[in-house]
Order: sequence, then structure tokens, then C-alpha cells
Amino acid sequence: MTVSDMIAGPDAIISVREVFGIDTDLQCPGFRERTDYVPALDPAYRFDPDTTLAVIAGFMHNRRVLVQGFHGTGKSTHIEQTASRLNWPCVRINLDGHISRVDLIGKDAITLREGAQVTEFREGIIPWALQRGVALILDEYDAGRPDVMFVLQRVLEADGKLTLLDQNRVLQPHAAFRLFATANTVGLGDASGMYYGTQPLNQGQMDRWQVIATLNYLAASTEIAIVVARVPQYGSPRGLELIAQMVKLAGLTRIAFAGGELSTVMSPRTVINWAQNVAIFGDVDRAFRLTFLNRCDEAERSIVTELYQRCFGRDLEPPAPSGP
Repeated sequence: MTVSDMIAGPDAIISVREVFGIDTDLQCPGFRERTDYVPALDPAYRFDPDTTLAVIAGFMHNRRVLVQGFHGTGKSTHIEQTASRLNWPCVRINLDGHISRVDLIGKDAITLREGAQVTEFREGIIPWALQRGVALILDEYDAGRPDVMFVLQRVLEADGKLTLLDQNRVLQPHAAFRLFATANTVGLGDASGMYYGTQPLNQGQMDRWQVIATLNYLAASTEIAIVVARVPQYGSPRGLELIAQMVKLAGLTRIAFAGGELSTVMSPRTVINWAQNVAIFGDVDRAFRLTFLNRCDEAERSIVTELYQRCFGRDLEPPAPSGP
């Protein structure tokens, strides 16, 4: 079955308690069959209950859901893995500075048909998704260009209709169309400099997001479980002890960042990369330098190495000398 064949919308009812492990009697609509557009299932993924319920509300009640939080916390993945368990087709686009209005809406293009040149309209991602039972994720929502963001304003309305001026057409949204977004800020810009390229958003547009969830760093025990799920060779008692030290160090960098001592912070993604690099290089110190320390400001590396000593009980080994 292709995504175009899904005219009737969801045809299954899914227990949130059974599938997501959340203590609730909610029953969420979904699909019996998977298509090529359903994200691959990650059986090891750990769901944050509050964020998951917000995303499920988007699927159940066609609410516009914005998930905001620090980088590396799994905002986009949270939506994708929810969609995967619902068998809901899902498409994700990154609103970087290169995405234009034409990319979203579409344009006239000259093509060959039966040996003759004809001009036809090629749909952008918004009209394409709007007319199909697809969940559309707008990644890095607070990094989009202003002219692009205004294109989305009409789609954010409750009825979600889209007018194609060049085509003199008004598109009605498919009954199973859903719209989500992720952002590092909540539309007010970034004064810390941590998320260069983000910008303040039109507050009239922000008001159209009906559910705003926050997904930030999790409890240490949860983060340890997430890392071990990604790198299962650390499931032994010794491996768990090492991951706990890594997560503790990540937590200290976040405290130092919040206190203005560091300008770079370790996300859960950084810890996972570090654990994977330890398996590759066979050395915790070297893997840490290659994963995190080398991207820190040189003036701040002494702070990071001090935090490392507090967590591992030893000084960070200097890199091996190169050359003869």
C-alpha cells in the first residue's frame, strides 16, 4: 500500500498503555498496515511520558504540536517513534536557511510530454503532505526564514486550508494530515548564542500552535538507560558504571553552562557518541577528547578537564605526541 492509497484515514485503535507503557486509558487511532513513509521502529527508544502524551494528542485530535527543548534530547525522534508505533506515515523536513517558499509550495516547471514541452505545476512538500494522510514534521522551526514562515501560517489554522494563488486552487487537508514542529527556543530568540541562526518568531504564528511540549535533559537514571539501549555492550555492571560516570560528567557540563562557566554543553547524543567512540578506540580518554573536548573553547578546556577528574578520579590523559 502506498501513501496515496490511504483515503479513508486511520483504520486501527491502539492502546497507549500497551504500546507506549504510559498509565492511561487513551486509545489512539493508527493504521493496520505500514507504508514506506512510516519511520523505522526503534525498539530500544525510551519515551518521555509528558512529551509522548502531547504528541499523541496531536495524532488523536489533529492538534498542532510544537516540541521545544535543548539539542540532542530527541525531539524529532520522539515524534517519529510515536508515528512508527501508530504506523502513521511521517515526513520530516529541516527548515534551514536554504528552504525557500518555492520548496514548500511548489512551482511551474517545463517538462517533456509526448515529445512536446509543456508547463506543469510541481507540488512542494506542503501541498503534497496536506492532501495525504501524512504527519509532517518541521524541524528547526525557529531557524526558518521569515518569508517561509508566513507560508505556514495558514496551514496552522484549525481547518488548515492552503490557497495556491498561481493555480487558483484551495486545498483541503486530508483527514489524517497532522502537523508537528521542533525548536530549540520557544519563539523568543536565543540570547545565549548557543543556537546561532535561530530567530524570534511572529507571536501571532506561535499562538497558532495549540500544544507546546518541552523536552529537556532527563533524569540521570533515564539517560543511562537510553545510552545503554543505544550501546548494549555496556550492559554489564562494569559497563553501567562507566556510562554512569559519563552521564554524571554530562550533567556537570550542563550545570556549568547554566552558570555561565561553559559555552559548550554535552547532550545525551554526545554521551551516546562518546560511548560508541570508546568501543571504536578502546580508550575512554581519547574517545572523550575526540567526541567533546576538541570542540570546546580552548580557554574553557581546563574547566572541562577538572570536571572529568571529578567524575573519573584521574586527570585526563594528554594526547599522544605526533611525529618522530
